[in-house]
Amino acid sequence: MLGKKSIYRRPIVILASLVVLFLLNMVVVNNPIFATRISDLTEQTDSVSEMSVEESNAQLAEMADSTPQVVNAPEEDMSTRAQLKDGLRKFWTLTGFRNCKIGNIIMILVGILFIFLAVRFEFEPMLLIPIGTGIICGNIPFFQGYGITLADGIANLQAMVDAGTLNMDMDTAKALLLSIFGDNAGDKHMVLSEAIKSVEHLNMADYGLTNHDIEGVKGMLTSVFQSGELNLQTGLYQKGSVLNYLYFGVTSGVYPPLIFLGIGAMTDFSSLIANPKLMVLGAAAQLGVFITFIGALYLGFNLREAGAIGIIGGADGPTAIFLSSRLANGMNGTRNLIGPIAIAAYSYMALVPVIQPPIIRLMTSKKERLIKMKAPRMVNKTEKIMFPIVGLILTTFISPTALPLLGMLFFGNIIKESGVVKRLQNTASNPLIDIVTIILGLTVGASTQASVFLTASSIKIFVLGACSFAVATAGGLLGAKLMNLFLKEKINPMIGAAGVSAVPDSARVVEVEGQKYDPSNHLLMHAMAPNVSGVIGSAVAAGVMMSFLMM
Repeated sequence: MLGKKSIYRRPIVILASLVVLFLLNMVVVNNPIFATRISDLTEQTDSVSEMSVEESNAQLAEMADSTPQVVNAPEEDMSTRAQLKDGLRKFWTLTGFRNCKIGNIIMILVGILFIFLAVRFEFEPMLLIPIGTGIICGNIPFFQGYGITLADGIANLQAMVDAGTLNMDMDTAKALLLSIFGDNAGDKHMVLSEAIKSVEHLNMADYGLTNHDIEGVKGMLTSVFQSGELNLQTGLYQKGSVLNYLYFGVTSGVYPPLIFLGIGAMTDFSSLIANPKLMVLGAAAQLGVFITFIGALYLGFNLREAGAIGIIGGADGPTAIFLSSRLANGMNGTRNLIGPIAIAAYSYMALVPVIQPPIIRLMTSKKERLIKMKAPRMVNKTEKIMFPIVGLILTTFISPTALPLLGMLFFGNIIKESGVVKRLQNTASNPLIDIVTIILGLTVGASTQASVFLTASSIKIFVLGACSFAVATAGGLLGAKLMNLFLKEKINPMIGAAGVSAVPDSARVVEVEGQKYDPSNHLLMHAMAPNVSGVIGSAVAAGVMMSFLMM
């Protein structure tokens, strides 16, 4: 089960796939041609789909005049044919073929790729199958409305001024509209989603505003573009849709704590209790979080966005979603980065067997990789019950903002170790976590709509995520090597790589690497100590970020 074949099966496939995705993203971001709607199948269908109801009726009347009349044809038959034509026109307007863009096709292919990797190579199938399906669902194109022209927008602004509902200066609002529609606006129609996306690329300072005014600008645009929108209650971001209600659990941070409850009910902390000094390795691996935070600031993300991006280095998907739902949720002057951050976090969790081995070999010598560690001592039941209680108190006193995650993690472990509530343990560790994982993966995938996901920011997040994960792995290895300077009984520094919280994949990587050099060297149980410590460490790091950035 822990052999080389199960963990290193053709990893080049997923690397090549990600490279292709990055290149496609760059093409979409840098080439405006690909951002336009795909041409309709024929000029005739284009003219029909863009025709207003009045134009359609006028054309039908003209056709009726030029068509030989059938003697004694009932008047209601012509009306029926007109209604049928109008119904077909509306049907074509609403089809995905009519509204598809190249970005939708790219993201659907990405969703298919995720499902393929999960099924063919078993890369995190519990996560990638729901996420891949969600990506497909989120990028099914649907009719958003005909949109409005620049003239319509200015007229709507004037109406808001007259009603006293405009929340900014009229000249500023006009300048924003002009920038959003761009040059040669003419009779160009634009829908709300396109306008919102354009706002994220504007410098608010040019209009006498700050980044904290972005939400006010979006609110103004929602009112201005409302007349051109059609809410089919289909898309993830459309109010009233089923997916929108399910997505509430992501934006409000409901799902991650429930997953932590299930993780706690499944986790055995015995290896960490037996050798508590290995907890330092879990803390050392959080170096990637704070280094990436600085890198994100350097690349132009604001403080809150950078904090949310940095947590990718913890290799903990639920924590990344929880923190981004608090810091980078499209409010308080931030962009909505929940989708890109979640996809990056889960992608790199799946890439643990690819990313970590080269870093381990680079930073450790053959002599260090051959170090054997004696079996950990047996831990009694009292210690197992006391650990989650003491851990809950200590960690939440250090970082109270991490209570939703750590409280549920240790609560789940108390359920497990008490041994008297088997039904609760079984519910938390099986049906509950499975249900939440399905809904979380589906809604996170659906949030990666092309208009939201295919941006320069997403590319930066993926690059920063890779760097964050690599630095976190290196931090754990350096922590282990530093500990060996002061320990009489040396530890194998490879177990430091398991300090990231990708449980149990990182520990399995260490086991495989150890057996490569000595088949009798079993490091799995030792690696599990920093691995579960990394789960706690990433939650504490998320709490620290929130403490600094939400005040």
